[in-house]
Amino acid sequence: MAAKSISIADAKSANIQLIEDSEIGGQAVHDVIVAMQANRRTGSACTKTRGEVAATGKKPFRQKGTGRARQGGNASPIHRGGGVVFGPRPRDYSKKVPKNVKRLAFSKALTERINSGDVLGASSFSISDGKTKSFVSEVIGLAGDARKVLIVGKEFDELTKRAGRNVKQVLLMSANEVNTEHLLYHNKIVLLDDAMETLAARTAR
Repeated sequence: MAAKSISIADAKSANIQLIEDSEIGGQAVHDVIVAMQANRRTGSACTKTRGEVAATGKKPFRQKGTGRARQGGNASPIHRGGGVVFGPRPRDYSKKVPKNVKRLAFSKALTERINSGDVLGASSFSISDGKTKSFVSEVIGLAGDARKVLIVGKEFDELTKRAGRNVKQVLLMSANEVNTEHLLYHNKIVLLDDAMETLAARTAR
């Protein structure tokens, strides 16, 4: 199965709207990637304050007469096993990005990858025998020795998914679900013919 490089003209003929002005879309890509990475953070890091640690409330020594600074208990941060000062607490890191910014970032990332020659086109991709060996052979035929490959189609049959589920360097993604981070992460991107209509709808303004 042969794959050819997709040009800007090819994308336009498929009604995919690209961002040809180099000064437009860079900030949108940054905002979307930062938001996606932030949304994956659980925000569950937590330390105990002096009021939460398990410590006795008894004074470690008497108030006066020892020559030492007065102490009210063992939970103070200066003691081993005491509370933590200004430690992390559970929080929400999520960020919201407007839909038009997401669309702009997606178009910008796709444009840049096409300009760099990393986007390939193929008519179809299917593994009829469901074997990993056949899957790897087909991917090499499409993308050569690229280390990380993204294949975008309208949908994939179960045999094809099963053949590729153990190949971590290759990701099968539907045109509805592929995002800006996918486009930037992989070395080569293979767009199937049946994905073009969906991509055109996603980039339409």
